[in-house]
Parts: sequence; structure tokens; C-alpha cells
Amino acid sequence: MRTFNKFRLLVSFCFLVSFLGADAHAQSVKFTSGLVVAESDLATKAGMEILNRGGNAVDAAIATAFAASVVDQAASGLGGGGFMVIYEAKEHKSYALDFRETAPGGARSELYSKGGKPVPSLSLTGGLAVAVPGEVAGLLQAHKRFGSLPLPVLLASAIRLATEGFPITATLRYSIERQSSGMKRFPDLGRVFMPKGELPAIGDLMRQADLGETLKAIASQGAEVFYQGWIAEAIVEAVKKEGGVLSLDDLKNYKPIWREPLIGSYRKRTVITMPPPSSGGITVLQMLNVLEGHEIKTLGHNSATYLHLITETLKHAFAARAQHLGDPDFVKAPVSMLISKEHATWIRGRITPSKTHPVKYYGSVNFKAEQGGTAHISVIDRFGNAVACTQTVNSTFGSKVLAAKTGIVLNNEIDDFAIHARGNSAGLIGNDANSLQPKKRPLSSMSPTIVLRGDRPELVVGAGTGGPRIISATLQTMLNILDFNMPVKEAVEAPRIHHQWIPEDLVVESKIPVETKNSLEKRGHSVKERDVVAVVQAITWDGSTMNGAADPRKVERARTE
Repeated sequence: MRTFNKFRLLVSFCFLVSFLGADAHAQSVKFTSGLVVAESDLATKAGMEILNRGGNAVDAAIATAFAASVVDQAASGLGGGGFMVIYEAKEHKSYALDFRETAPGGARSELYSKGGKPVPSLSLTGGLAVAVPGEVAGLLQAHKRFGSLPLPVLLASAIRLATEGFPITATLRYSIERQSSGMKRFPDLGRVFMPKGELPAIGDLMRQADLGETLKAIASQGAEVFYQGWIAEAIVEAVKKEGGVLSLDDLKNYKPIWREPLIGSYRKRTVITMPPPSSGGITVLQMLNVLEGHEIKTLGHNSATYLHLITETLKHAFAARAQHLGDPDFVKAPVSMLISKEHATWIRGRITPSKTHPVKYYGSVNFKAEQGGTAHISVIDRFGNAVACTQTVNSTFGSKVLAAKTGIVLNNEIDDFAIHARGNSAGLIGNDANSLQPKKRPLSSMSPTIVLRGDRPELVVGAGTGGPRIISATLQTMLNILDFNMPVKEAVEAPRIHHQWIPEDLVVESKIPVETKNSLEKRGHSVKERDVVAVVQAITWDGSTMNGAADPRKVERARTE
């Protein structure tokens, strides 16, 4: 196992950690000794405990991720997958770890149709929706290469939370309530999250003994027990019981992949992000290149002119996403062209300040879609090591299939492939580049990103709970900090918009002023109001003081509905 010299800088993007949990606070916190920011305060505390014990940023991220797999299985967990990006300042090297789920060897597009007609529900719930989980393999691969503390130490908080229990938060109860019908259809899931056959109350203690035993086995035996041992057998049994095709060989043959990260620039800063099969990184870089040619600050934050520019940039980028992107092991996408400054110049020339354009103006109409349960973690330790990690099970509680005796909620990532012409559950479209094929990884909107000023991480950012809205939320938070010089709390909480080319709706949050919405409509946009446009976790660092902010949107929604 490799350990970091304590003066090395590590920045890792992976579905992970936060000292400031949104369940606990909706504000920023200043630190000089290290900081973790995640959606859950309990997962955040797990990561902070590791930092306080002398662990590095990757150690903290791993601990946070495993804790999140206990306290928020609605959004992430052992049955899902994710991405991680790493930067070492001393060696000036960047790393990207892909532990995205893969399609089972027996997966075929015809399985998701009946009588020649597509059945969208088959890729959303039940056994056929489940892809091969990558979370455990990915986190343990990161630990093998960069960890400094023993694995049992990193999983101790997660094991304790599972076996001793934790109080149910407003956000978890909200997720259970929204999925209560699924709990009844899938009794193994219901027995864990509605143990008395009714909605639990906020503050009720939730214990998950089976999940605790699973985590203990992983801590002592590593990834092998998950992918080849009794846990693997339980997963396959649960999936086959619900009509799926995932096999023991699929689990045995799963491998996370180290990829070359995407590295771009924005206003004399270095931007490090995730390559395909993440569509988020390449899309964010493409949009930053376009926007770099504009004096953003002079337009006025969230003015109609500014939001029109952002919208048009989003439409061009999502059109390119649908047309070109897919698993790089199956599809050769023109990545260099898409993130080039020349391509950005061409797009700027096609943006009309006074109006929007029809769908065909932005690209080919071969398409597909995405949505749901995802979580992001950002970490910087006191030595400057940093981690941004995003993890997911796709929709809330994934496929709704829980593997009995393991406590693991399994993903529904098959829905992220372009199976039907209608697009996926999030309205995203795509073509053959993102078609369903055995052992292929579907596109993801996860956008873990690190921004460097010189060799110092200035911003660690990413988003969850939003499908394609993750991309637009990450972009706008970056602009709020880098162009409008907002404090991180203000930048994360500022109202946002979203457009993904298809459908032709400009989604705006309710706090956008009416006169601004009217002005956007006059430019030809179909404006639709929505309460939540993804959930962002971010940390900024000026070299001496760290500031972190966890997005309050998810908690506010749970408390008001």
C-alpha cells in the first residue's frame, strides 16, 4: 500500500465526503486544519474522524463514502458506483478512477421491450435494471494505491452506524415516503426502510444488521468477498429472483479502470475533471471554454442576458453529449475536438444574444436520457491533499431490489443507456455511442471537478441528486466563485437554471425574478419553474483558510413537502 508524504497534494473526485453535512447545517464553515463536505452530517463526521487521526484526503473520502452507504442508500451505496479524480501537487500528476457500473454479460436491448414495444419500467425497477456494482472495487482500488490507514479503520464508522443505528433524517424519511409504493412491491427493501409496515418518524433509530455484517466482511476480506464470495451469491440470487440477468461471472470479472483525467484551463486556472464515461467533465470543460470568451461579470449575475448565454451554452454542450459520448472502451469520441478552444470559438459564433433556436440548430436529433439518486463529497486535508468524489445508485433507492442478508440496495444504472428513442427517466437522449451492450458502462452526468490556482486547489466541487442537472449546477457554482467572486456559501445557494437541449424546456428555480423569466420567454425560451436544480457540495481554499458549503436544497425540500 502506498502512503502519501504529508506535504503532497492529493485531489480526488469520487462520490464522497464533507465535513459540513447538509442534514446538519446549510451554511459555510471555515477551517485551517482540513475539511470534508457531504450531504450527510454523519458521513461527514466519519471523514473528519479520519483526518483527525492523521489520514490523508483519500482515506477520509473512503471513510465518508462507506458511511454514506449506510445512512443514505437512497442516493448511493455498495450497490452502486462512481468516479474519483486525484491530483498530486508535488509530482504534478493527475489521476482519474472510473468505478462506474457495467452492463451484465447477458444484457440485450430486446429484454426491455414486449411485443416489439419498449417498456421503460424494465430499466428502472426490478432485476433487469441492475448493472454490475463498482463502488466497493473502486474505493478499495483507491485505498490500495493511495491509502495510508488500514481498511478496518476506515470502515469502522460505517460499521458502527449500521450495527448500532442512526437517527432517521428528514431527507431520508422524504425519500422513503416518495418510494413507499416500491417498498411494498419489493418487500426486502420495505423490511429495512419501513420495518413496521409504515413510514418511520424523523429521529427514529434505524439499524441495519445485515449491512453491518457485509461491511465487516469487506473490512476483513477485501473486495473478493463482495465480487466472488457469499455477498456476490446473495446479489445474484436477488437479481435473478426479480427477473434480471446479472451473473456470478459478471461480478467476478468487474474491474475499476484508471483513466487519464481531462485537464483544461479557465481564466489562468487549471481545471481537472473526469473523462468519459462521465459526460459531466467533458461538458463542463466545453462550456467553460465557450464562456471564457465573454466578460461574464459585466453581464450581471443571473440577469436575463447572463442566463440566456448560459442556456445557449448548455444547449450546444448537451447536443454534443447526445451525439458523440459513450463508454471510451466501446466508442471513440472526439474528446480533443470537443474541449478545444477552436471548437469553443465556433460555438460562440452560433450563439445569438437576442433569441434561442430550434432543436436541429444545435445538433443531430439522435438521443437518450437520465435522473435521480446521487451524492457528492469534497475533501481537503490540512496538508493540501484534496478529494472530490461522486457516487450513485442512479434513481432514488436504485432498482428497489435489496439483496437479502446483505442489506445492499442495488442500482438501476441500465436506465442510463440509450435503450429507447424516448430517452431515459431524466429525459436525456443519446445514440449508438451510448447504446446498451454487454460489459459496457453507461454515460453519467457526475462531474467531480478540481480547480487549481498554480499548484494549489482553489476549488473542489461537484453535485448530486439531479441527473443531468448535476452538470449545469456544477458549472454555475464554478462561475459564481471564479467570475463573480462569491463566498462559497452564497455561490452554492444562489438560484440556478438548467437546459439539456432536449426536452426544449428552460428549467428555472423559483427564486429567479419574474421579470427575468419574462425576458427569457421573449427570447423564445420555454420557461418552466422547478424547486430543486441539483445539490452541490464545494470547498474553497485561499492557501490558509478553507471554506466549505453543503447545499441546503435537499433538506429544504424534505422539510417543506
